[in-house]
Amino acid sequence: MRLGLHTLGIGTGARREIIDAVARQAETRGFRTLWCGEHVVMVDEPASPYPYTPDKKIAVPAAADWLDPTIALAFAAAATETIRLATGVLLLPEHNPVIMAKQAASLDRLCGGRLTLGVGVGWSREEFDALGVPFARRGARTDAYVEAMRALWRDEITTHRSEFVAFENIRVNPKPTAGRIPLVVGGNSDRALRRVVGWGDGWYGFNLDDVDAVADRIDTIDRLCLVDGRARDELDLAVALRNPDPADRNRLAALGIDELVLVESPPEDADAVPGWLDELTDRWEVEGAD
Repeated sequence: MRLGLHTLGIGTGARREIIDAVARQAETRGFRTLWCGEHVVMVDEPASPYPYTPDKKIAVPAAADWLDPTIALAFAAAATETIRLATGVLLLPEHNPVIMAKQAASLDRLCGGRLTLGVGVGWSREEFDALGVPFARRGARTDAYVEAMRALWRDEITTHRSEFVAFENIRVNPKPTAGRIPLVVGGNSDRALRRVVGWGDGWYGFNLDDVDAVADRIDTIDRLCLVDGRARDELDLAVALRNPDPADRNRLAALGIDELVLVESPPEDADAVPGWLDELTDRWEVEGAD
């Protein structure tokens, strides 16, 4: 089972020298994917509950630096050659889908087809309000944006109309390296898993309690695949656990999980990154490490 690293774009991981060091060293040590999340807006005292912790509060301080994930991953791409790059996750309904289709395709072309676009519907009403995007029906908006983006990546001249987006006879170039970009759905709810099976290329389950919680979500995915007539092995499944242990890897692999993502904060000093990653590599016995 592959190991990914969710460490870029926030706090210390938002600094150029740390991005360069982490990206290069993680690639050398055999990590499969570098993940980078997104929030455009943070507020000091949010009323919206955070869905990924028991106390419903996000651990990242509101004043922390939080880079745009496509820009952060562009710098990681420039520092590497083989490691995959993934947004984990990009809040798609907050973006114009035509612009996002172009940005994602541009990044994918520049990194040689290494991009996975992880997308989510978002949870912070305050963030949507600040951006002037309706919080209601953000899931339906996400579904429509995905359809529009895939059409733009696929067709040379594109016409598309839906409740949320419409354009006629437009060209958006470049196209992705392989003609499409894998779209992974973030989120742990049943609604998120319906999107995984309905149109996703995979799942990014985030901050799950333990392996038993993953097993419960996999049971739901299996049930939905049976209803939709979809083979589960078509999906690339990645999860991050709240307190992962190397002993979890065999059980996760038995569940069909393809990638365990380690959510870690990098050190303050770029010179300390190699030693920090050596410790992670040794503890997790990363395959392919030099």
